[in-house]
Amino acid sequence: MSASWLDEIRWTPEGLVPVIAQQADTGKILMFAWMNRESLALTAQEGYAVYWSRSRNKLWRKGEESGHRQKVIGLFLDCDEDVILLKIEQEGGIACHTGRESCFYRSLVDGQWQPVEPVLKDPDAIYGKQ
Repeated sequence: MSASWLDEIRWTPEGLVPVIAQQADTGKILMFAWMNRESLALTAQEGYAVYWSRSRNKLWRKGEESGHRQKVIGLFLDCDEDVILLKIEQEGGIACHTGRESCFYRSLVDGQWQPVEPVLKDPDAIYGKQ
């Protein structure tokens, strides 16, 4: 596969593109992350989400520690060519490092952010922290 499709993306000055991960069968938004050229190319090649971790400054294969990988069902580019949508199958049903299905688990209620989704698995059990 030619990499020319990567040239059509409007990358940030840092060489990144924002990515939304959406559960393919339900349409639920699970998380937001960033990709660089390499991680997006690897995602397309391998069929599993590979992101760019800005905090660790390295490639991040989703699920490399937790086992909660994201199988790519579809990869879409928005009309402005500056946002990627991944339609995925979330392995293990947990996308968030807090042990929840979605990273978007808090809702603004009476002027305060309130958790509205349950923890499905204790993060310490996921990541082996004692």
